[in-house]
Amino acid sequence: MTRFVLGRIGFYTLIAVLLAFFTIPLLWLAAAPFTSDPTYEVRVPDFTMDNFTAILEHPYALPSLVNSLVLAVGTALLVVLFAALAAYALSRVRLPGRDALLYALLLLSSIITGTAAMVPLFQLAVELNLIDSQFGLILILTGGLLPAAIFMLKDFMDSTPKSYEESARVFGASPLQIVRHVVVPLVRPGLATIAVWAVANVWGNFLMPYLLLSDVEKQPAAVIMYTLYTEGGQANLTLLSTFGLLYSVPVVLMYLFVSKKYGFRFHGGIKR
Repeated sequence: MTRFVLGRIGFYTLIAVLLAFFTIPLLWLAAAPFTSDPTYEVRVPDFTMDNFTAILEHPYALPSLVNSLVLAVGTALLVVLFAALAAYALSRVRLPGRDALLYALLLLSSIITGTAAMVPLFQLAVELNLIDSQFGLILILTGGLLPAAIFMLKDFMDSTPKSYEESARVFGASPLQIVRHVVVPLVRPGLATIAVWAVANVWGNFLMPYLLLSDVEKQPAAVIMYTLYTEGGQANLTLLSTFGLLYSVPVVLMYLFVSKKYGFRFHGGIKR
């Protein structure tokens, strides 16, 4: 009995430590922007708005958030569109080695990340005149996310009853009409999941925008945040904490909205 009690105490102590490890940074992020002289300590804020005035006066802070939104939304739209079409084709067409191809794409996309492929990607961008082009960056980010997106969406397509499509085909619907009016409504939770996943990946991406966008007016928030440090590496906590809060809010709101409306599932097209 004593061993059981000690085990439970140790377990709950471990859980409390882990919760504190993840909660304290979030508390700091919520309190520091409203503190007149923020430090690395978590303390009760004095609820000043001067920090937000300072970040609004920064010439690139708010435009960088708009740039992040453009990159994230543009990439998510392309990923969802191309992944849905590819996943539907792979789900309905029986090709030799189809499953092996899917697993190979997923494996290669996991191994050859943006960091590993940054030199050939940079050379490709130079050859195609995509340096300092947000559209070019969107295309490159889309290519990196597509294999995993196709792999995840294919399971949703597999779970969609073919009888619905056959009924639509009897009434003269074209393949694209079937995808738009029959398949897409059934796999909407999967599309929402992929969209949020793509936005989150692009929103926090630093390396590729840093490499391909030299014009500071086109750089996203993940890159501009790097400029809120001094040349000696010291963080400007007043600007960094406030900008960090503004940087986090859009993704959190998007997650809450999509989670409430569709829920997050990584398998299955419709509930059986």
